[in-house]
Amino acid sequence: MATEPAVTRNLESDSRLVHILYLLHLLAPFTAWILAVVAIILGMARRDELRGTFLESHVAWLSRTFWWGLLWILVAGLATGLFILTIILAPLFWLPCLVLFCWYLYRVIRGWLRLNDGLAAD
Repeated sequence: MATEPAVTRNLESDSRLVHILYLLHLLAPFTAWILAVVAIILGMARRDELRGTFLESHVAWLSRTFWWGLLWILVAGLATGLFILTIILAPLFWLPCLVLFCWYLYRVIRGWLRLNDGLAAD
């Protein structure tokens, strides 16, 4: 009776990939979010291989950060447009984008620190 060889996971290699995904997300705001798109594609392509490990939660964390960030980009864009249209709030046109930038970097850094500690993302 033949048995299939057990699939052994190389958590070190998988962890390295997730570190790269975090780096891409960290640099994404400085590249018009293009690197975030690349990271999401890479993460989704490898998600099944990470299933059942704590690394899966990090890929999901980055995915949620990306999709919520995309929604907030739209909201910030609308708010910025409204601020510019109103003379009184025009000096605050940069505020929605700054809040989005800080929120995105907070999520990426927080997740990355948890990965460094060997913990699952929240």
